[in-house]
Amino acid sequence: MAGTARHRPLGVVTRGTTNPNRLRRVDNWIVETCGGALREAADPLVVDLGYGATPVTAVELRARLAAGVRADVRVVGLEIDPVRVAAAQPSADPPRLTFARGGFELAGLRPALVRAFNVLRQYDEREVADAWRTMTGALAPGGLLVEGTCDELGRLGGWVLLGADGPRTLTLAAKLTTLGTPAELAERLPKALIHRNVPGERIHDLVGALDDAWHAAAGYAPFGPRQRWLRAVAAVREAGWPVLDGPRRWRHGELTLPWPAVAPT
Repeated sequence: MAGTARHRPLGVVTRGTTNPNRLRRVDNWIVETCGGALREAADPLVVDLGYGATPVTAVELRARLAAGVRADVRVVGLEIDPVRVAAAQPSADPPRLTFARGGFELAGLRPALVRAFNVLRQYDEREVADAWRTMTGALAPGGLLVEGTCDELGRLGGWVLLGADGPRTLTLAAKLTTLGTPAELAERLPKALIHRNVPGERIHDLVGALDDAWHAAAGYAPFGPRQRWLRAVAAVREAGWPVLDGPRRWRHGELTLPWPAVAPT
């Protein structure tokens, strides 16, 4: 049972700030990248961990997954604060969308997918690995965890995809029409990396390489920020970074690399 003494919530209450469409960027990425695993899941259960003071992002996640992956997907929003859980109940649509009290232990659920956004940002970096292990240890077989952070309007974000075997990829994403320079993405790196953006660390090298490539692609600016980003990402890959996916995903302002390419040294 979610929220019982047997599964006492692990973690602390987050600040709870959220906005409509704040997580649209990562949700669309989840539909594209994790949709296959969710379609194959015996139970299409998804947990939105730490949805905040209002349930709007959980409602949006359910709608996007239902439209883009499978109509029978179930989303459970988990919060440690019982007041937030109670306030979210009017938005519930059982069995498709429900809310319960829970933390990193996922309230005893065995989801196929977990989205934990802007949760670990307030924790110490040393606590990240344990939180990752607790969440991935509660996943259903083949389950996935997407953990990261974004700014208040969802224009800049970074997230890690994890499975039972640990972190797999890092994705950086930006709204290109408002992006001044890729160096801005450093402010929204996941907790595991945000303090590692210093000389000698791979993530520092990556952000620098992307920023340099963006400035070198200034000649593409008259054709719009999307063309400039495409050229910059291509240049980063040409320089030897193992960039994944291709222009179809890059054009959304995304850059994804295998975790070992950016993991803390």
